[in-house]
Amino acid sequence: MAIAFESAVPTRIIFGCGSLGKVPELVAKSGKRALIVTGASRRNAVELAEKLTQTGISSQIFSVSGEPTTTDIKSAVSLVLQNNCDVIVGLGGGSAIDAAKATAALATNPGDITDYLEVIGKGKALLAEPLPFIAVPTTAGTGTEVTKNAVIKSEKFNVKVSLRSDRMYPQYAVIDPLLTIGLPPEITAYTGIDALTHLLEVYVSAKSNPFIDMICRDGLQRIAVSLETAFTNGSNIEARENMAFAAMLGGIALANGKLGAVHGFAGPLGGMYPAPHGAVCACLLPAVMEINIAALRRTNQSEVLTKYNQVAKWLTGNTNACAEDGVVWLHDLVKKLKVPALSSFGVQSANFPGLVEKAKNASSMKGNPVILTDEQLFQVLEKSM
Repeated sequence: MAIAFESAVPTRIIFGCGSLGKVPELVAKSGKRALIVTGASRRNAVELAEKLTQTGISSQIFSVSGEPTTTDIKSAVSLVLQNNCDVIVGLGGGSAIDAAKATAALATNPGDITDYLEVIGKGKALLAEPLPFIAVPTTAGTGTEVTKNAVIKSEKFNVKVSLRSDRMYPQYAVIDPLLTIGLPPEITAYTGIDALTHLLEVYVSAKSNPFIDMICRDGLQRIAVSLETAFTNGSNIEARENMAFAAMLGGIALANGKLGAVHGFAGPLGGMYPAPHGAVCACLLPAVMEINIAALRRTNQSEVLTKYNQVAKWLTGNTNACAEDGVVWLHDLVKKLKVPALSSFGVQSANFPGLVEKAKNASSMKGNPVILTDEQLFQVLEKSM
């Protein structure tokens, strides 16, 4: 078979313990007035702001308390314009970095934010280059430090959708595994499962290619031996390094590929319920894998089944494992990580019809390796409760 694909990894990646110390000099290369976008905890941002001051750079701090909303982005953009900020730093988990990424883009592209969003908006193109943007993740999950999209919740439409553009890749991604050492087990679990989901969904997707496959293989193998360790022993630096590296690989993979039914559901669920994105992925992933495998066997799609078999071998460490063994391994992992079922977040069967309709229209669903019927989509939700 001839090999043909396109890929892009335009972000300059600086990976390693202690690499946070390089951020001030990178900011200085890009501007003189920084906006630091961070999460609910401002400690790291305050420390960075002090170091920026020492290098002659003024800064403002903007916090997002949860997954970013359109209102959050509007407020952040206003702060940028009021203070003439010329460089953006995203320092935090995926939500903070997504908020920073969207702020950098919309600070130079005026108009209604909804017009730029996928699914619910017009998908309006970004005509101007975003402000220089540096991503510094403090969790190991989303991989958004190397992607071209930001996930934003629309309060009006009660759904999470993407702002996406080839212009939105961060200029720099500074990945310091030491920043993840103090993460609580719950956040370690949720973000780690998110990274696992990215790698698995992209690997088996309808849009995969040899470049993506290579990336996903390495990432999945690292997570298989490191996530549970990082959860039970958060100070294990080898496990933390592996998870940070795997999360980055997951971001590169999804930036160059497509996701699947897990993320097809995750957007609507995250918009309708107060459930962390990673927890939603953890609830859905075993069920989606099970339903996909059954559907693929019925349609005799051997190529993708071979990939699921390989995933099972990597996850279990058993060279004789089959696809279904991977499903069992995922169920066991979710239990070990103490992830609650979807029902614990208020999801009810009465909401299934609306969730299924929204999921079918989600951009991620187009990457699923097999087209699922409404009945199969309902089964995914039922098995995730």
